[in-house]
Amino acid sequence: MNIEEFRNYCLQKYGATEEFPFDENTLVFKVMGKMFALVDVDLFQSINLKCDPEKAIALRESYEAVKPGYHMNKTHWNTIEMDGSLPDKEIKQWINHSYELVVSKLPKKLRDEVNQNM
Repeated sequence: MNIEEFRNYCLQKYGATEEFPFDENTLVFKVMGKMFALVDVDLFQSINLKCDPEKAIALRESYEAVKPGYHMNKTHWNTIEMDGSLPDKEIKQWINHSYELVVSKLPKKLRDEVNQNM
């Protein structure tokens, strides 16, 4: 997966937007204003995705390329090294999980809107 494939996959999600709130290199993807993914667009060495805490630990134990979230809450975020060791299908499932986790925490009105359009 390259940066364009990653970006396109994130943006195809209902309500997904992109912005650079921190600096000109860190691209953040949000759903209804809440962050679900971020990446350094210049390097594309890793991505950060939100994750259920128990699943986050399991993924870190199972995959060498999955680490606690760099500069993030390490309980709820994973950093995935984009070194080619993980199949795109797996990464897409983790993007989906991150997106769905964020949607599940939205206010009911927004959550219902997203769920109707997923």
